[in-house]
Amino acid sequence: MDNGKLAAAKQALDYMPNQGVIGLGSGSTASIFIELLAQKVQAEQLDIICVATSTQSQKLGTQLGLKVVDIDEVDRIDITVDGADEVDPDLNGIKGGGAALLFEKIVALNSDRNIWVVDPSKEHKRLGQFKLPIEVIKFGSHHLYRHFEKLGLSPSYRQTNGEYLLTDSNNYIIDVDVSGVDDLTALATQLDQLTGVVEHGLFLNICDELIVGGQ
Repeated sequence: MDNGKLAAAKQALDYMPNQGVIGLGSGSTASIFIELLAQKVQAEQLDIICVATSTQSQKLGTQLGLKVVDIDEVDRIDITVDGADEVDPDLNGIKGGGAALLFEKIVALNSDRNIWVVDPSKEHKRLGQFKLPIEVIKFGSHHLYRHFEKLGLSPSYRQTNGEYLLTDSNNYIIDVDVSGVDDLTALATQLDQLTGVVEHGLFLNICDELIVGGQ
């Protein structure tokens, strides 16, 4: 187990309330947090409810004994603990390496507080070293692909075992290169307005606190 990820996940436990609704993130560091949270809930008999950002996190949490419910069964989420693929000094990030960006953003935007747990390798002075995932519906996806080509974003379909990867919502993901984009806020607005784009992995002004696990 990565010591940096473990250290960050352990630190996030200190923010857990005795009662409340907790958002369970996706990815390797978030999975470590879910395991630690389950141990804490059992040891201290905490009264918490969880919502998950992916079917994988929901399955893991349930297997470990956490009470995981559908997001529409709760009115609000107190704290969500999630990972990030890349984060800058302003706590803006790129997420979606695990293809859960849509559910992750829905949970994040409905959370009172968002804590990201990462290892030092995820910190960069500017975003763009990690490819930006864009979730698109299947119908007409190649027209969007060509649009991203015209924008100079070097798109590529996310694939697994030679087949187009399908998200939990049965959509495709097109990864694009934003290393040459100076105004990511403007790009986010542009992507939000494109018909056929379900969601993108730019998480801007969402993270409230960043925990970096290192030495």
